[in-house]
Amino acid sequence: MRTALEGAHRGAPHAELLSDGQKSAALVQEIAHWLDEAKAEEIVTINLAGKTSIGDFMVIATGRTDRHVGAVADQISRKLKEKGLSRVRVEGLEACDWVLIDTGDIIVHVFRDEVREFYNLEKMWSAERPGEPTTAH
Repeated sequence: MRTALEGAHRGAPHAELLSDGQKSAALVQEIAHWLDEAKAEEIVTINLAGKTSIGDFMVIATGRTDRHVGAVADQISRKLKEKGLSRVRVEGLEACDWVLIDTGDIIVHVFRDEVREFYNLEKMWSAERPGEPTTAH
């Protein structure tokens, strides 16, 4: 096995040399690319580090119609499973107004435009938020 320094000198390091945060950041970039390929619009990535324990990143995108939202969400969840993420949870495919895809570290929201505007998650999560309280042990 190569050391982290050897990996850095030879280009992209092996996955086992990346921290969980680096893996999440790399996967977020892939997800944004896949959303773009699926013709999702207004793709926004929000770093959740220090804001919440629900995940490391949030990705928000818009689909043009309910069918487009469903197709985009289906494509993203399929690609995540192809990458070996077997515990991907998907909610909202019944109505396709707002589909949530949860990988554990990354939460992807695909909205119809009106629904995204109503909930305005970007405003809520992009603002400076105090960290979640922790309990001392």
